[in-house]
Amino acid sequence: MRRIGPFILSLCLTLGANSLFAQPRVVVSSDFPPVGVIPGGAGYGPDHLRSDPDDVQSMIRFLLYANELDVEGLIASAATVANIADKRGLLDVLDLYDRVEENLRRHDPAYPTANALRSITWSGRSESHGRPADEIIGPRMDSEASEAIISLVDRPDPRPVWFCIWGGSRELAQALWKVRHTRSEADVERFVRKIRVYMIALQDGTGQWLLDEFPSLFVILSENNFKGMFVGSAGSDAAFADLEWLNRHIRQGHGLLGSFYPESGWNPEARGVIEGDSPSFLHLVSGVRGINDPEDPSQPGWGGQFVRVQPDQNHWVDHPVGPKAVWQWRADVQEDFARRAKWMRDPLPD
Repeated sequence: MRRIGPFILSLCLTLGANSLFAQPRVVVSSDFPPVGVIPGGAGYGPDHLRSDPDDVQSMIRFLLYANELDVEGLIASAATVANIADKRGLLDVLDLYDRVEENLRRHDPAYPTANALRSITWSGRSESHGRPADEIIGPRMDSEASEAIISLVDRPDPRPVWFCIWGGSRELAQALWKVRHTRSEADVERFVRKIRVYMIALQDGTGQWLLDEFPSLFVILSENNFKGMFVGSAGSDAAFADLEWLNRHIRQGHGLLGSFYPESGWNPEARGVIEGDSPSFLHLVSGVRGINDPEDPSQPGWGGQFVRVQPDQNHWVDHPVGPKAVWQWRADVQEDFARRAKWMRDPLPD
C-alpha cells in the first residue's frame, strides 16, 4: 500500500485530485467466496462452497495491478448462495499472493506486501443479498468494514476514494447512513464529494438507496456492459479469453496465485474469463495509462463507457453500445494481463 509524501501531496492539492501525481485510492468490496469455490451453477456441494468463482478471477487480476493503485481496503460482502460476509476467503487469496509477491516486487517495488493488504481486509455483514435497504442499514448495523470506510474517507488526502462494488453495496451505504445521521449537512456533502462508486449491478437494496438518497454522489452503475469481459460475449474474440488462453498465460507455470485462477464463473460449462467485476478497476487502470479520464465516464476506456442519467444527478449508466464498450479493448487488456502474469514466475524483467 503506497502512501504519497508531503511534496506530492502538496502538488495534488495545487493541481487537483485528477493530476498525474494522484495515484487512485481504491477499495474493493466483493462477495468473495472461499478459494476452493464450487461454481454455483454446478448444482452440488455444500452451501458455504457454492458461489461465483468469477470474483476469484477478478481478484487475481486486481492484485497484479496493485502496484498502480493505492489499495486502501478489501471488503468481504455477502451474496450468492452462502450469503455470508467472511474475510477468510480474501485472506486465503492473499496467502497465495504472498507466494509470488517477491517476484512481483522485483519488477516493481510499488507492489504492496501481503501483510499490508491483510491489515486492510475487513468483513461486512452477512445475509444481505436481495434484501431491501431498510432491513440491512440503520441503527446497530455497523460493521468493521463500514467503520473503516468512514475512517479512510475522512483522511486528509485530496484524492477521492474509488469504491469498486463487486457484490452488494451494504457496507458503503451503512457508512453513508451513519455519517448522515451524525454530522451536519455541510459535512455530509464534503464526505460525499470524496467518494466515487463503480457498481456492478444492484445486488442488494442499498444500491438503489444510494441512487435515490444521494443525487450528487458519483456513481457508475453497470448492469450490462460489464458482460463484455465474458469469454462468450457476442462479437468478441474468444481466443483471448478461453480456457486454452488462460492455461497458457495465467493458470499453468505462473506461480501459485496463477494456478488458482478458476476455470469458469457461475456456469462451469462456460470455461474461460468471466470476470464481470473487473471493469470496475480497469476503468482506473486505463486512466493511469492516459486512455481515459476516470472522472469523465463518457470517455471510452478499459472499464467501458457510460452516459449520464440526468444533468442534475451525478449518476452514470451503461452506454447503449453495450458489452462492446468493454470487449473492444480485449486484445490490449489481455496482453497486458499476460505480461504481468509472467512476473509471478520470473523475477527477471521481460
